[in-house]
Amino acid sequence: MKDEATKPDDLSEEIRALRSEVRQLNSHRFVRIHNNLPRLLAFNFARGLAVGLGTVLGATVLLSLILWALSQIEFLPIIGEWAAQIAQQMRDAQQ
Repeated sequence: MKDEATKPDDLSEEIRALRSEVRQLNSHRFVRIHNNLPRLLAFNFARGLAVGLGTVLGATVLLSLILWALSQIEFLPIIGEWAAQIAQQMRDAQQ
């Protein structure tokens, strides 16, 4: 008993469907970018700039919030004074 998937008509239909899928994948933007070296380099450069800028901005905001919160602590003399000194240095640097 033959399996229906081995019929010649079914096999050629499967090959046509496979070709269609491969054609669709090859026309996808991701594949087109990776097939062109200058475009790939430009894409990765722009991605690196965005990641670097996001990292710097995120760290700046996070550290500013942490230092502000530490400067508000006055009931712990050591940490409060240390945070106040850092906050003062930051204020001096801004002027």
